[in-house]
Amino acid sequence: MSDVAETNPSRWGFSLTSFRAKFVLVVGGAVLVDLLVAGGIALWNVNRLSTNAMDEVGRGLEKANIEYLQNYIETTVERTDLLLERYHSEVSGLAGSMQTLMDNPSLYDKLGEQLQGDGKLTTPLTYNQAGNWWQNQPGEASAVTVWGYLLDDNKQPTPEAMKTVRDSAAFNLVGPSFLSAGPPKLQMYYIGPRENPILRSTPYNDQGSVFDKVYPGHNQTNWWDFYFPGLYETWQSWLANPSERPVDSPITMLSPYLDGITGKIIVSFFQPLTTPDRKELNGIVGVDLTLDQLADIVKSVKIAETGFAFLTMSNGNVLAVTEQGEKTLGLKINNEAGFDRRLAHSSQPALASLAMPSDKETVLTTLTLKENGEDVPYVVLMKQLDAENLYTGKVPVTREVMSLGFMVPEHEIYASLIAAKEGISDETRQVVSWQIGTVILSLLVVLSAVFAISGRITAGLRALADAAQRLQNKDYSVRVAIPARDEVAAVGVAFNRMAEEISYHTENLENLVAERTKALETANGEINALNAKLKSENLRLGAELDVARHIQMMVLPKRDELDEIKGIDVSGYMEPADEVGGDYFDVLHDERRMKVGIGDVTGHGLESGVLMLMVQSVARALQEQGDENPREFLEVLNRAVFKNIQRTKTDKHLSLAFLDYEDRKMTLSGQHEEVLVLRDNDEVERIDTIDLGFPIGLESDIGPFVGTHEFPFDSGDVIVLHTDGVTEAENPAGELFGFDRLCESARRHRQKDADAIKDGIISDLMAHIGTQKIHDDITLVVMKHR
Repeated sequence: MSDVAETNPSRWGFSLTSFRAKFVLVVGGAVLVDLLVAGGIALWNVNRLSTNAMDEVGRGLEKANIEYLQNYIETTVERTDLLLERYHSEVSGLAGSMQTLMDNPSLYDKLGEQLQGDGKLTTPLTYNQAGNWWQNQPGEASAVTVWGYLLDDNKQPTPEAMKTVRDSAAFNLVGPSFLSAGPPKLQMYYIGPRENPILRSTPYNDQGSVFDKVYPGHNQTNWWDFYFPGLYETWQSWLANPSERPVDSPITMLSPYLDGITGKIIVSFFQPLTTPDRKELNGIVGVDLTLDQLADIVKSVKIAETGFAFLTMSNGNVLAVTEQGEKTLGLKINNEAGFDRRLAHSSQPALASLAMPSDKETVLTTLTLKENGEDVPYVVLMKQLDAENLYTGKVPVTREVMSLGFMVPEHEIYASLIAAKEGISDETRQVVSWQIGTVILSLLVVLSAVFAISGRITAGLRALADAAQRLQNKDYSVRVAIPARDEVAAVGVAFNRMAEEISYHTENLENLVAERTKALETANGEINALNAKLKSENLRLGAELDVARHIQMMVLPKRDELDEIKGIDVSGYMEPADEVGGDYFDVLHDERRMKVGIGDVTGHGLESGVLMLMVQSVARALQEQGDENPREFLEVLNRAVFKNIQRTKTDKHLSLAFLDYEDRKMTLSGQHEEVLVLRDNDEVERIDTIDLGFPIGLESDIGPFVGTHEFPFDSGDVIVLHTDGVTEAENPAGELFGFDRLCESARRHRQKDADAIKDGIISDLMAHIGTQKIHDDITLVVMKHR
């Protein structure tokens, strides 16, 4: 007890003789020196690096964001506007040439006649009987087609149509020249006025056959109404009031669409032609160009490493973009709706909500895209192009302002920031080097101090470790010496106490273990005996269930019995959900009549199976006794079953219905599932039995509830009986097979014999169930009148 008192730590406080004081004085001093030196150096370097980095980042952001991007997009917009203006000029030039000729009718007529008679410039029209149109032969500078609604009763072009063909031959002189000059174009063409809308296009192509294939029915409706409803009338109104044009230009642009001749996505520009008095339209000239041709400028844009440009309409429909840019925008082309590549359909939510510019000012914004599971910031610039008149397939013609957009990852634009980060990394490495040197110096100081007193401090610890090893080897007499009065000495006192307690408890533990072992052996013997008894009982119960199932299946109608029934083809199927089922069906017959019964005992298992056998036995006895009245038959059967249920004290009962057949007439009695009747004329009848009976075994007298329903059953008719295990069978998604699927399956197989109808319905049912567990007995009876 004196040792304990002398080494009690509560008497020392924080004195120089305690282990705690020695550790704090030596190690704390070393750590303090280390923090002061290393921290000062680190702070000085970080401050210097931060200043340098901020200066460089500021210069880089100003240069990259303001000067580079804004200047680049402005020049690209100017180039794009210039390209579109060149296409406008080509259309205007062609329109001007044709309009000049039309403004001089005599010259226009003579030139047309002269060209029509020149075999080198024109080829004769031939009739296409399959398409019901006339078209010239290859060799002419342009293809010209006269459609079926421009032919007379003799399938000849009307004089007015031929005049338009002859006069428009002047197109051969100017059209090819404009096509080959200037920026690349797909084709140029002339379309006649509403009353004679012949089509003339260059270069030559088999446009009649292509239009028949791509646009069924076009040859029965006027060109303008079929392809461009309302557009011709809009141009006509512009002649009277030019201020109605959304944009002060005679040129109208069409929304991108799939070209019937080339199969490419194209954009068209139309310019109307007029009569010399400028009061009526006299056709149009137009130019087609593919989106690839329009996209040349966009695809040539190079911003940093992966930046790109895109051209979009005001509704966000992207007309031109590089292949990689399309992936970044998260877009796919939907050609079923014409040409639909709108940003609103982007897989990137940030782009789906991107707003288009509202004026000519450059709009700069930032957004974040998901790429490979990571958030990647992007810089987006957008700027409007010059406005266009746009026809979208319906009137009115609207003002369309396309926009050019730039997208570039933020980290590529902020290249100067990356350079600054590299500078910070270099400086940081220097900080780390200084820190390492400082740490090494501090460690040397700490190690020297610790080594100086380690012998004294660790002596007690070594003694404790040796004693603990001996205690582990079951030497419970071990004790440690306590030479000092510090924390190590306190641990020694605690160790000695622990050794004494372990020695005491070990001696008593052996006796306790022996007692517990004997008790466990006794309990184990009792458990083994119970397991053996339980195994024997399970084997007996399984054998009894097998016998009950076998007996249940034995009393079902046999195939040879069913084949003896004259005039009626009968087939049945029963599959219990457990070893013993609770469904009932039987076929009772003699020379002149047949009785078919079907029922469903509540639940399933052995008790339900026994009740099913009771019903089968009583029904067979009543049939043999000659009870022909359906109502009395059910009343007597119910009384017998009710008394048996009372005797056995079970809570089971069943739904039960019988069908009595005699002289092509069926009498239905009892309450069960709906009866399905398929007539030879494909009519379907559903007979509800809810008012024809009462559950069997619930009441001793069900006479007041029993009713009958008579209906004809003649050649080719089919009757289907079932239990709820059929209609309530579930598929893996939890959907029931249901009575409607049962009707559909029976109708699909009704032309077969009863066996095949039954097999077909069961096959459809099992396909519906799939891998789902069957929860209820399944019974199906099919009768077909031969």
